[in-house]
Amino acid sequence: MTMPPPHRRMTFGRFDYAAFMSFMAYAAGSVAVPVVLVSLARDLGFSLERGGLTAGGALHLGRSVLMVATMLLCGFAAGRWGKRRTLGWSVVLMGVGLALCAVAPSYGCLFLALLLAGAGEGVIEGLATPFVQDLHPAEPGRYINFTHGFWSVGVVVTVLIAGGLLSLGVSWRLILGAIAVCTLLPVLFLLLPSRPGHEYREPPEAIHWITVLGHAVTIMKIPRFWLFFAAMFVAGGGEFCLTFWCASYIQLTLTPAAWAGGVGTACFAGGMVLGRTGWGYLIRQSHLRALIVWSALGGTAVTLLFPVVTHLWLFCGLLFLAGVATAPFWPSVQSYCADCLPGTDTTMLFILLSCAGIPGCGFFTWLMGYIGNHSGGLSRAFYLVPACFLVLAALIGYDWHRYIRKSRTRWPKK
Repeated sequence: MTMPPPHRRMTFGRFDYAAFMSFMAYAAGSVAVPVVLVSLARDLGFSLERGGLTAGGALHLGRSVLMVATMLLCGFAAGRWGKRRTLGWSVVLMGVGLALCAVAPSYGCLFLALLLAGAGEGVIEGLATPFVQDLHPAEPGRYINFTHGFWSVGVVVTVLIAGGLLSLGVSWRLILGAIAVCTLLPVLFLLLPSRPGHEYREPPEAIHWITVLGHAVTIMKIPRFWLFFAAMFVAGGGEFCLTFWCASYIQLTLTPAAWAGGVGTACFAGGMVLGRTGWGYLIRQSHLRALIVWSALGGTAVTLLFPVVTHLWLFCGLLFLAGVATAPFWPSVQSYCADCLPGTDTTMLFILLSCAGIPGCGFFTWLMGYIGNHSGGLSRAFYLVPACFLVLAALIGYDWHRYIRKSRTRWPKK
């Protein structure tokens, strides 16, 4: 029996740290609005307690639409200007959008500012994963999982600080403004000149847009790709329903304290930090499909309990377990798909997969708010989460079963 090769020691450089900080800034901008949503909604006139859940969910749905639009274009931008510069300027765009959110006088202005932030976030979502893949082509699954863990670090830090500041009476506008300022750090790491010999490796010449389009068409002609596309759609929906709505659910159902909503979101994100960084160190590339299936089944069992739990700390404990289960979905589905579709352009592959995950986030976030409005609260709407996880397990499990069946057909037993 051949033993698997030992893990190499993980090594990081300047652009790894740039990716870490970009994910943290992206997470802070994405989760800040859900955390301050109750206070923000009362201030701007669409109170969640009086039928404003659909309007709250529409904020992320609208941002998701523009994120998808910019994701579809970011491959062309990266081909023309390179991943590093495109990623750096997208963080600038996100920061400007968040700054405008902080001064928005009405729901409509807030919605438009979030669209601008979403334009930058779409590019970050589309390019950050292939950016890391190019840094570590030997073991991409480990580094992608580890780097995505900093999304969850950003969530934990943001919700705890924002929840605490809200409890102290600090305005949600100051919180959003501070997050906008924090985006400057990853911008500097990405855009400042590099030392000779330590540059980010880009193609020597700009890639023509027809070549980039050809990569996309080639991928979309592969039937197996669409299974992973559907898997990313439900994975994104299940994850972001919890990220977006758990703080509001806690404040509206369990306790009105703003800090409690922040702690609940932090528990979920803390579980994701543990799951992503832990699996980044431990998982082997060949075990990604098993990790996805068993995590999805475990997440289904945990999240089925959410609507019936009424104790705050028990609910927070379940959120932590749900975070551990949810952690590997997004990065592992992308990396596993790249393994299953060798020869495809990984940058365009990750972009197209994110074009499924982000609409999943937006659609299910809106649908959860809509169901909450028409069922008397968010409790019943939380059943959307285990439904998403169960579908994810079924899709990857089907692909796994088909892979085993094909292997047995190719190598029959003697």
